[in-house]
Amino acid sequence: MNSEPTSPQTPPVPDWIVFMDECLVVINKPAGLRSVPDGYEPALPHLRSLLDPVFGRLWMVHRLDKETSGLMVLARDAGTHRELNRQFREREPVKRYLAQVAPLPAWDEISLEAPLKVNADRAHRTRVDMEKGKPARTDFLVLRREANWAELECRLHSGVSHQIRAHLYHLGLGILGDPLYQPPQFKACSKPERERMMLHACYLSFTHPRTGELMQFSV
Repeated sequence: MNSEPTSPQTPPVPDWIVFMDECLVVINKPAGLRSVPDGYEPALPHLRSLLDPVFGRLWMVHRLDKETSGLMVLARDAGTHRELNRQFREREPVKRYLAQVAPLPAWDEISLEAPLKVNADRAHRTRVDMEKGKPARTDFLVLRREANWAELECRLHSGVSHQIRAHLYHLGLGILGDPLYQPPQFKACSKPERERMMLHACYLSFTHPRTGELMQFSV
């Protein structure tokens, strides 16, 4: 009988890893998975609790809401983390999202530049606040129209928490499956039910911190 202790095996690489090298990891985050530990129940699964055992220590660069799926980049060393933080702070990366919304918008394309205040009400929602809000701009483009909902491409030019949801709320639109940002027009209209919030980070581009190469990802 072999009495030598067995070494723990490295967990398999999740199938939602999009790209990895010695500097960074790009993922297609599943909906329902937290980006960071839960403040009340830190033992609940989150990105680093699943990925650190595979890749070693990772550094968070940006976040997605728990129910939002899609592309994120994480750093594998402190230098990469500093450079990616600089790029995101200076709004160099391009981020695009897909959102299924109701009611049908009256426009095909619109750019909303309206300042946003985080935790602006008792429900901790981000709201447009012309006096106390941070500058924020989102471009919206209708990609698809159905009988009672539409699919939009949303491009961020700033990084305020819940920015897309708050700007859509200001426009009288809500994202299907989102229980928090429901303007009166959304509550009153006929719309399909969804089991999750239909917001997906579909495109991300940034400059590789070490090689200077333009990195572009679509999911």
